[in-house]
Amino acid sequence: MGIHIAVVGNGRIGRPTAYTLFNERLADELSLVDIKPGLSWAFGEELKHAAASIKYDVGINTYEEDDGVSGADLVVVCVGKPRIPGVEMSRRDLMSENARIINHIAEVMPPRNPDAKFIIVTNPVDAMATLFKRVSGADFVIGTGDHADTLRFRAKLAMDLGVPVSKVEGFIGGEHGSAAYGLWSTVKIEGLPLDDYLGETGKALDREAVIGYVRTVSKRIVDAVGGTEFGPAAAFRDIIRSILEDRGEVYSVSVSNELPGVPGAVNVNIPTRVGQRLGPNLWDELTEEEQGNIVEAAKAIYSNYRMGIEAVGKG
Repeated sequence: MGIHIAVVGNGRIGRPTAYTLFNERLADELSLVDIKPGLSWAFGEELKHAAASIKYDVGINTYEEDDGVSGADLVVVCVGKPRIPGVEMSRRDLMSENARIINHIAEVMPPRNPDAKFIIVTNPVDAMATLFKRVSGADFVIGTGDHADTLRFRAKLAMDLGVPVSKVEGFIGGEHGSAAYGLWSTVKIEGLPLDDYLGETGKALDREAVIGYVRTVSKRIVDAVGGTEFGPAAAFRDIIRSILEDRGEVYSVSVSNELPGVPGAVNVNIPTRVGQRLGPNLWDELTEEEQGNIVEAAKAIYSNYRMGIEAVGKG
């Protein structure tokens, strides 16, 4: 049997995500869902034309209702209200409205897609993934979380240190947002731990500036062009490919964890092996300070999740 991927929400993030997955030929069947009349149909027609160009035999279905999809192996949830260009607005500001949308999808899609793995993109993504898992009861629910931030982290390190980005390793963890933290113990440059690399080369690095870039660059992109598209789409492709092909690659994704001092399990970002199953993660390899930062991020995520649960009347 072939692989069936559904992309729910065909807006500024959903379309480039679906197109990136399409170009990777990861699906034999692709379902597109958007409540805006005609949007998924129009996007689907364009993908059919693109499929003719690259001779890709893929089935394309389009829907205007979330419960139209059935039998998907993997569902990517990209719906929701985005941040507004030029407005001081955090991902957390999107909580209540997007919680209602996520709650609906979590209620109607899992029964018709009982074997699906759910990948949540909607912001604030960590709280939304936590809410989706609570409402749906699905086994495999992750948020795309800090992988996009990790790519920004590596890109900034490469720029500031003047090295090829292919020579940079390292992860961001915690929350996808203001409580995103650099996991500096995981950083390697040209195979060397960061401190060793800096010592050998005599180079300097402003770590606060690097994290400042990671936390703010997406807002700057939103203000300039209306939204982030291609960086996140590439990040989501990495995660989804590792799941479908059972690669077991390590990504900083938002997986349900119980952490000390947090009242309940939350989807928080810890570098984790991602395949058909999740784990193990790199928690034990992190420093105590890094673990503490992740716990603080988990508390913030839990607070946002509680706001969302109350917004949908399930508090």
